[in-house]
Amino acid sequence: MAKLGIIAGSGALPRLLAEDCAARGQGYVVVQFEGVELDWLDGHPVIKAAFEKPGKLFKNLKKAEVSTVTMGGAMGRPRLNPLRFDATGLRLAPVVMNAMKSGDNSTLGIVAALFEAEGFEVIGVHEALPGLLAAEGVPTKAQPSDEDRKDADRAAEIVAALGAVDVGQGAVVAQGLCLGLESLQGTDAMLRFVAENPARLPDKNGSKGVLLKRAKPGQDMRLDMPAIGPETFTMAAAAGLAGVVVQAGQTLVLGQAETVARADKLGLFLWGR
Repeated sequence: MAKLGIIAGSGALPRLLAEDCAARGQGYVVVQFEGVELDWLDGHPVIKAAFEKPGKLFKNLKKAEVSTVTMGGAMGRPRLNPLRFDATGLRLAPVVMNAMKSGDNSTLGIVAALFEAEGFEVIGVHEALPGLLAAEGVPTKAQPSDEDRKDADRAAEIVAALGAVDVGQGAVVAQGLCLGLESLQGTDAMLRFVAENPARLPDKNGSKGVLLKRAKPGQDMRLDMPAIGPETFTMAAAAGLAGVVVQAGQTLVLGQAETVARADKLGLFLWGR
């Protein structure tokens, strides 16, 4: 039976994928790259990999009868050591290095193309775990106000502009003012910045602000889909926000029941739009 290769970054997503495969009896193997700390690997089949040795990785995946791969979790850009390249790494290095000078989509697209060139099918996490996609509507007790909806509209404009230049997938807006932008550091870093730098809003009784996450325009949905989870709401509450807005059908909600429960406990809304 063909197996699924899970290219694992940090966060809950690759763990959820591995646990789902194990529960369904789907063959799988987790790929852990050097420098990526994963504390949940006990009991899971693992292939250790180095970014400089793609030839060895491809060989090990084929030996494990992996035909399909998916990428889940956050992963920083590696610092490559040319002295460690294997033969395949040397051949691919110019293409990969050039892509890494571009945006995230360009780099991930090149990585996907490299796997495809070796005969692997690359699928999105949402194809492996379709139940994680955000639904349209507001499943929480708290509901967005008219002012929250205006802030969400403004945040959507900002994120669309960011995505057009392949920068980020999120923004925080309150009373029409942009309080934070997502960049390479990610959503958590943006929310920490907002929490640590309280804004002087025009109306102290006005809207508290929203976090909006959405896919970049033209984004390959197999790669780097926007994602939120329970901790997103913990951090949004610490930042003083009223809720989180996501793009329905194109955003992953990790642990949906727990996420909604956390939002309800904190008095925040989740809105899929």
